[in-house]
Amino acid sequence: VAKDLGLQLTALRDHGFRIVSEGRTQYFALHGKTGHLVTAERIDREQLCRLVQQCVLRCELIVEGEM
Repeated sequence: VAKDLGLQLTALRDHGFRIVSEGRTQYFALHGKTGHLVTAERIDREQLCRLVQQCVLRCELIVEGEM
C-alpha cells in the first residue's frame, strides 16, 4: 500500500491508515512492518458467496491524517 501510494512506510504509520471491510468481519489488515495488505481473517468463499459465481470482497483504505 505504501508503495502504491508513493509513501515511505513511516509516513503510512504517521497518517493513521486503516483498512475497513463491509460488514462486521474485517477480512483485511495493513501489515505494520511491511505496509502490505494482508488477510486478517480466514475467508470462506463457500460461506460468503455461495449463491454467486464471482465473489468480491470490498474494503476501503481510510486515512485519518491529512496528506
